[in-house]
Amino acid sequence: MPGKLILVRHGQSTWNLENLFTGWTDVDLADCGRAEAAQAARELLAQDVGVEVAFTSVLKRAIRTLWIMLDEMDRMWIPVERSWRLNERHYGALQGLNKAQTVAQHGEAQVKVWRRSYDIAPPPLASDDPRHPRFDPRYAGVDVAALPATESLQDTLARVLPLWHARIAPELRSGRNVLVVAHGNSLRAMVKMLDRIAASEIVELNIPTGVPLLYELDGELQPRGSRYLGDPQAIAAAAEAVRRQTEKR
Repeated sequence: MPGKLILVRHGQSTWNLENLFTGWTDVDLADCGRAEAAQAARELLAQDVGVEVAFTSVLKRAIRTLWIMLDEMDRMWIPVERSWRLNERHYGALQGLNKAQTVAQHGEAQVKVWRRSYDIAPPPLASDDPRHPRFDPRYAGVDVAALPATESLQDTLARVLPLWHARIAPELRSGRNVLVVAHGNSLRAMVKMLDRIAASEIVELNIPTGVPLLYELDGELQPRGSRYLGDPQAIAAAAEAVRRQTEKR
């Protein structure tokens, strides 16, 4: 019997609150994000879901969310693997820009295409832009050709899948409960793959911050069912907050 899969989007970050495009920029959690991480852990404890191995990105907002969760669950001893493949979608030249100002410059329709379409990426970073990941030491071991200068959600899914097949799926098949703490778009990509969501429909899917999404899987790692853990009203409020943030101008 395969293990359970728990997906958690990191708590709110400082740039979420400032309405900035974040992507691979390494910003930290806001105070409310830290509280969300602790509450996510309490929801897993309440459901008696014992996490046995964890995966996260190499960005501190996800790493810190995982740290807080493992501390709250008294599970800081379990194996943890960090991978750039779980990073947020790379927003290219939009990273660090104010979303409202970007709309004023490029128009609401164009920015919506960049943000929400499945297969259209924002303008890329120039190869000599200091924001390009090839200048970041955490990616020194990654082939430069594999490092993105921009990404669509489709690109993000293509980046996540090798980690799923090589590392996450084998852990689930061995019967271990796997916690993945990552980002809105890397998790949307994973959910699209798991639930076989059409490209036209994934555009409307938002994942709330700090709310565990629990998957029960069959022997082929196909979902038998999935649900968010926690108080339904709190989950609805978190989903609405993300929807407002997504549409914020």
